[in-house]
Amino acid sequence: MKNLFKTKIGRLRIIGFLESISLIVLVFIALPIKYYFGNPKPTAFFGLIHGVLLFMFIINTLSVGVEQNWKFKRVTYKMILISFIPFGVFFIDKFFLREIYKES
Repeated sequence: MKNLFKTKIGRLRIIGFLESISLIVLVFIALPIKYYFGNPKPTAFFGLIHGVLLFMFIINTLSVGVEQNWKFKRVTYKMILISFIPFGVFFIDKFFLREIYKES
């Protein structure tokens, strides 16, 4: 796990994982609390965290794309689009980032 912090791709994988976990918490914990118990505070809190993590993922994707010389329309653009699909970052990590991380 400590090795992930040493490279930009490793940090991108960590941010992607945290972003996906924040979406799980938002959808399966905060939203039920909002609608079943009438308390919108957890939704506002976890929604903000999820938004910040998604923004960080996009910025880091662009940074890694420049560092790795990825073609914007082929790789970087698709990764950013997939990140907006719920749980798409899990897909990105499994089929793309994990392979690149092994190579580096």
